[in-house]
Amino acid sequence: MGKKNGRTLQERTALRSGLAKATLAEFVATFVLIMLGCGCVAQAVLSRGVAGNFVTVNIGFALAVTMAVYVAGGVSGGHVNPAISLAMCATGRMEWCKLPFYIFAQMLGAAAGAAGIFGIYYDAFMAFADGVLEVSGPNATAHIFATYPSPFLSIVNGFAEQVASTALLTFAVFAIFDTKNIGVPKGLEPIAVGLLVFLLSCSLGMNSGCAMNPARDLGPRIFTAVAGWGLEVFTAGNNWWWVPVAAPMVGGVLGAFIYILSIDMHHQKQPEERKSEEDAAMYEKYELTNAA
Repeated sequence: MGKKNGRTLQERTALRSGLAKATLAEFVATFVLIMLGCGCVAQAVLSRGVAGNFVTVNIGFALAVTMAVYVAGGVSGGHVNPAISLAMCATGRMEWCKLPFYIFAQMLGAAAGAAGIFGIYYDAFMAFADGVLEVSGPNATAHIFATYPSPFLSIVNGFAEQVASTALLTFAVFAIFDTKNIGVPKGLEPIAVGLLVFLLSCSLGMNSGCAMNPARDLGPRIFTAVAGWGLEVFTAGNNWWWVPVAAPMVGGVLGAFIYILSIDMHHQKQPEERKSEEDAAMYEKYELTNAA
């Protein structure tokens, strides 16, 4: 049973392309991130603080990141963030040709996750403000899905904050996965990443919610524009929407290069690495001699 022409159903339906597998993994993992993360926000907002608060949202989103990285870490690296993917490409750790596929999957997964939350809490949304989906004011619900600036925050300050927070995120992520540094026991890296996100949310989240992830912000924002909140989701906060999209991309690359320049490139090489480099040099010399 389950076999045809000697091949199982799994063998006939399994993806063979490594890029296709990674793309699907990023989609699913980002979907999980938004479903669990924004679900925490929805529960807190729609219950008017009875079933959640600032602490539960921060813990919940951190755990959502942990679960998302566990879901896709062994397949695609579990980036679930275009800023991380761009940083990986910029530092030569991922091929540039993969970047559009990763970003598309992350954006689509985030939008799908937002749709999932809206569906699960649909009745609660309708009861919250008599069916009116508002972007601002005491009955606002758009911030369940995307980040919006505090009234005092300027665009310049907000952009700088997003660059700095994402740079710190990427800097620390590179440290967590650096096998030449202290490192994290294999399999526990996603937990360390989750703790990092929790720390950043607690320390740098007051201004605008500490998005640090263009997909996490733009994907759900596009969904809210279509689902009934309207184009105000793009004009609110002095046209804030582009800041958590552009600034994290800058911060991600900045943080990655700061880690490489300040930590990674100064690691002492292990004896086996030196031998490997010497063997490679000998091989190149041999090849050049024969070519001559």
